[in-house]
Amino acid sequence: MKLPMIALSLVVGLSACDAYAAGHATAPVAQTNGILVDANGMSLYTFDPDTATSSACNGGCAVNWPPLAAPADADEAGKLTAITRQDGSKQWAYDGQPLYLWVNDRRPGDTTGDGVGGNWHLARP
Repeated sequence: MKLPMIALSLVVGLSACDAYAAGHATAPVAQTNGILVDANGMSLYTFDPDTATSSACNGGCAVNWPPLAAPADADEAGKLTAITRQDGSKQWAYDGQPLYLWVNDRRPGDTTGDGVGGNWHLARP
């Protein structure tokens, strides 16, 4: 019985991205092969030291792990929220986890950042 509930949670959570897309050009986050990706299909990652309201990856860290940028007027859509970064810019978070790209992923489907430093993980719905 747990499997249908998990599937339902996934559909409900990701449908919030569809609701976001209805008012914007593209949804900032989608799901592919069990991982979250950006609008270009690039893998998204989470960072263990982050909290639901702040990013611990700033300065040089953010050069290698670019935050998934959100517009200044970003709205919540279900599990998709925006946090304010240390520099005042906005970053998308999914289910309380700020989202990042990895500079060494070159094309959609690359997942080379998973496990880096023991603190970086593929973002999963």
